Amino acid sequence: MRRRQFITLLGGAAAAWPLAARAQQPAMPVVGFLGLTSPDLYSDRLRTFRDGLKEAGFIEGRNVAIEYRWAEGENERLPALAAQLVERHVNVIVAAGGTPSALAAKAATTTVPIVFGVAVDPVEAGLVASLNRPGGNVTGVTNLNAEVGPKRLEVLHELLPQARVIAVLIDLSNTALAEAFSRELEPAARTLGLTLHILHASTDHDLTAAFARLAQLRAQALIISPGAFFVGRAEELAALTLSHAVPAIFQFRPFAAAGGLLSYGSNETEYYRLVGAYAGRILKGEKPGDLPVQQATKIELIINMKTARALGLTVPLPLLGRADEVIE
Repeated sequence: MRRRQFITLLGGAAAAWPLAARAQQPAMPVVGFLGLTSPDLYSDRLRTFRDGLKEAGFIEGRNVAIEYRWAEGENERLPALAAQLVERHVNVIVAAGGTPSALAAKAATTTVPIVFGVAVDPVEAGLVASLNRPGGNVTGVTNLNAEVGPKRLEVLHELLPQARVIAVLIDLSNTALAEAFSRELEPAARTLGLTLHILHASTDHDLTAAFARLAQLRAQALIISPGAFFVGRAEELAALTLSHAVPAIFQFRPFAAAGGLLSYGSNETEYYRLVGAYAGRILKGEKPGDLPVQQATKIELIINMKTARALGLTVPLPLLGRADEVIE
């Protein structure tokens, strides 16, 4: 073989080696992220979710891809979006839109691993067989946002000791969460000698009607129940409570940051980090049925003092001292 021919063959083989090596590399695993609202409303949660993935050694775009599906606040879209993720052959589905997204994902597949984030008892909701040994293809994280409902009532009572009529805004599209929240709240109201008026809202039109009803009931304060529909409208809810001059408490910081009076509930940083960490462990090969359901236990109280002053309220010093954050 002539020297020139040999060099040409050698050069061609060298160029082919990287291509062959790349072809032999395993495909990047894919996480399917099923959200109820929209990306802008999930920005803080996505950041902490990615932190959880990173704890397990996965960084988006480097060694894991994330396929996002957003229902834009419409629960009825979740089953089709979950089916899309199954058809995409993702390695794990993160049902990050509360109970509706978890149930939609569970109905869509019995084989693709699912990690949920919910505020209800997942056994009672039919998501897992037990908390310690979930079995099947589903596990996840629960928070205390239903259980701490009575505490929200106590916080309002401490701030407004003369108030006797309290309205409660509930989203019936998430039946399991609505029932759990009401069940926890009613005995506490009786103990405190308070009258509760339950208002329902599952659409924007319902919200307008519910706030109009507040004035008719002469409600002196408002508790907004947990639920993805309300979470996706935290800023709108804050604006409505201000325009109707009603002291209100909700579960997450964005409500208080947007002008709502109080937020008291699970710390989202802990909650979504745990969800991300579980997704990462499953990508590493652990089975969801062997991973116990975790509970996010960190609770935070946030008080918007600017809103308190606008409503003519004086926040008791003991309550102020217990606040994790005071917004001036």
